[in-house]
Amino acid sequence: MNRSRAGGHMRFTEWVMHTQSASRARRRVAAAGAILCWLGWAAVAGADVVTDWDAKAVAAASPAALGERESAIVNLAMFDAVNSIEQRYQPYLVKLAPASPTSAEAAAASAAATALAGLHPESAASVKAALSEYLARLDAAPEALANGVRLGEAVALKILETRANDGATAVDPYRPKTRPGQYVPTATVVASTWPTLRPFVLASPSQFRPGPPTPLKSREWAADYNEIKELGGKTSSKRSAQQTETARFWLMVGPQAYHPLARQRVLDRHLNLVDCARFMALFAVTLTDSAIAVFDAKYHFEFWRPVTAIRNGDLDDNPDTERDATWQPLDATPMHPEYPCAHCILSGAAGVLLDSLARGEPLPELSLTSPTAPGVTHHWSNVDDFTTEVANARIWAGFHYRNSTRVGTAMGREVAQYALTHTMQPLGGAAAH
Repeated sequence: MNRSRAGGHMRFTEWVMHTQSASRARRRVAAAGAILCWLGWAAVAGADVVTDWDAKAVAAASPAALGERESAIVNLAMFDAVNSIEQRYQPYLVKLAPASPTSAEAAAASAAATALAGLHPESAASVKAALSEYLARLDAAPEALANGVRLGEAVALKILETRANDGATAVDPYRPKTRPGQYVPTATVVASTWPTLRPFVLASPSQFRPGPPTPLKSREWAADYNEIKELGGKTSSKRSAQQTETARFWLMVGPQAYHPLARQRVLDRHLNLVDCARFMALFAVTLTDSAIAVFDAKYHFEFWRPVTAIRNGDLDDNPDTERDATWQPLDATPMHPEYPCAHCILSGAAGVLLDSLARGEPLPELSLTSPTAPGVTHHWSNVDDFTTEVANARIWAGFHYRNSTRVGTAMGREVAQYALTHTMQPLGGAAAH
């Protein structure tokens, strides 16, 4: 995000509070058709403000990893705004002194809306109108609402400023390997700048970089090669209908694939506002840093995808990998190197965080519906089943080798454990939920 994208919302408070001075009835009539359809709000109550605005951020997010980063910025803004009032945790970036009275719900909504308007200036007017509609539903005095809006905006602007030049949208520097005059595919690779992106919590992108991928002459390589060749091919007769469905289910990418599970957990645990804001912020930054870590490893090792390996199986100097010159995966291969599995690092990180709220109690059933498998909803009663499904799905789709899924899941768990103990920690010995 460059500085011009962080602009376009500078007088957010004045616009919203002017709108608040109009009658609420007139505002509802004017905005109901467009805004309520746009947002699909649940009833406003307590911690729901955080999950409501997280859902909006996910719906508005840019594709894939950029969407994770945007969700992290929105959730961090909400957390630092609410925590400035509640003062339960170390701030992520900033703690401002609130006026009295100040509505924490208004602060969270204003922070999220300000962050969204900065990230998507083309939608700033719609975001402002949505915030006005949302504030009209809060049960708080006008002064408390106004103070909350101002606090939330101030916090969000500081978060936006600190991430304005983090490298996420830098110019793509990737240089395909080639020889003079030789054609190479010209599609743009994904997230080639992310190995140099400044993490939110990690000390560096390479902090949890794993060892190298499986040696091509090894038995393990041959086993992984032949497994995905058999089960991940577009016309595979070995892959079951259920496996095909699961592979297509996990073709979805970005925060829509994981944030709904976090929202389910905080609502199931009935977290208060500041604990909900902390968890959602922790979840968002951990998944974003996991993406940074996995792209660091991917572009460091530049390991070949199955579609390349199988079509060139005669080049790996392994007698147990037979070439198939026309092999294709179930769906189009993502445009970045293979090792490690990105979905696996994200699911591994998400699993640790979801489990962190269990506090010795059984994990309630989680469910998720995928836009890439219309009408299909999957359910999990424990984290291991969830992460195993994601790993298998990437093999059955023809995208990742078995070893890559194991390494990716383990990396995600490491990133999550680090984040749990290194950011937004409780103050004064208070327990984190």
